[in-house]
This record gives sequence, C-alpha cells and structure tokens, in this order.
Amino acid sequence: MSKPIMDYRALKDLVRRGEGQQIEFKLKVNHPEKIIREVVAFANSEGGLLFIGVNDDLSIPGLKHADEDLYLLERAIQKFCFPAIPYTVERIPLYDEREVLLFKIPASPGRPHYVVLDADKPEEKKAYVRVADRSVQASKEVREILKGQRADRSVRFTYGDKERVLMQHLSQHQTITVDTFASLANVPRKIASRTLVLLVLANVLQVHPNEVVDRYTSSVEV
Repeated sequence: MSKPIMDYRALKDLVRRGEGQQIEFKLKVNHPEKIIREVVAFANSEGGLLFIGVNDDLSIPGLKHADEDLYLLERAIQKFCFPAIPYTVERIPLYDEREVLLFKIPASPGRPHYVVLDADKPEEKKAYVRVADRSVQASKEVREILKGQRADRSVRFTYGDKERVLMQHLSQHQTITVDTFASLANVPRKIASRTLVLLVLANVLQVHPNEVVDRYTSSVEV
C-alpha cells in the first residue's frame, strides 16, 4: 500500500473531469471479474487510475467497507490477470469513515496482459486496451503489435506491390481494415494482417482499435 498523496479536494477536482483514456470510475467491486478488464487495459496501454467508490454521475459516495472491496479486487487481479500486473493502491479518506480506493496501474513493459477467467481454458484468454474512456477487447493484430512493441527492436519491411496498393488507398480514403487490404492487394488475410502489423511497428501506420473492426491510418504524408 503506497503512502496517500491525494486528498478529498484533489479527488473532487480530478473526478470533475470525468472518465477518459487514463481514468476509470467504479462504484463498488460487485463483479471483480469485469473490473479487471480495466486493469488489463491500462497495463496494455498508457497506464491509468482506477477509482473504486466513485459513481458514473461523478458523485463520490465512497466505500463503507473498503477492506472488503480491496480484498476482492486484489484477489481477482492476482487470480485472473496474466502475466502478473504491477500496481499500487491508495486509500483516500472521505467522511463517516468512508474511503475511495485508488488503483494506480502503470503502462507495463510486459504486455500484452490477459484476463484468464478459467485456468483450464487458457485458450479463452482475452486482452484489452484502452480507447478513450472505454476498455475494448484487443484483436489478434493489436496483440501482435503489443508483443512487437515489447521487443523494442527495429522493424524492416520490403516496400512492394501490396504496400503500394495500401498507400494509394490511404491517400484517397484515409483508413483501411485488414479485410479491405487483403481484398485490394489480392493476398490472403494472414499476409494482409502481418503486413499491417509490421507497418505499425515501423511507425508507418497507426492502429485504431475497435470492438467491431480495427482501422489503420497513415503516420506519414501520403
């Protein structure tokens, strides 16, 4: 447990801004298996602050029995998040012995992290990333990008016909999906997927994760 550095006034000022890329509010830990998605998403993205005891309407009722919520969420993080996610916790005192729990999750060098709810079914693991004020499930491509970023090595690629088709499309339409690229370049989806991942890792493209379909845009002038 880290030493508290946030008081009630600072908490109110921060909550007033609302949820965002690095801030999430939860009223209670009724369903810890759902809340750990936010923990994983923060670790897989830019890090973030998870407040327990704050409502979506920006009210701050706090927790009457903070020890229980703390135990449930820490147990869920330990049990269902793989690999292990580093974090710290602060307890922010309110009134009438009520408290807000603040989980501080840094961006992890060990990403991607996954939620594994059933240890007997590791194939059902799911990764999440933070998009604006939501945590969305990461696609296969986003997971590969996270792995590649962790490797932290230069990426080389050959600028061939399919890359030329891709950049021509982006010069006219701004975004592209894996399936669209595969169709335009007349290549298997697996090749299209790998090509887009490599171009993101080479900082030629940017990926925009989405629960329905990821979109890719150019990082350079086309």
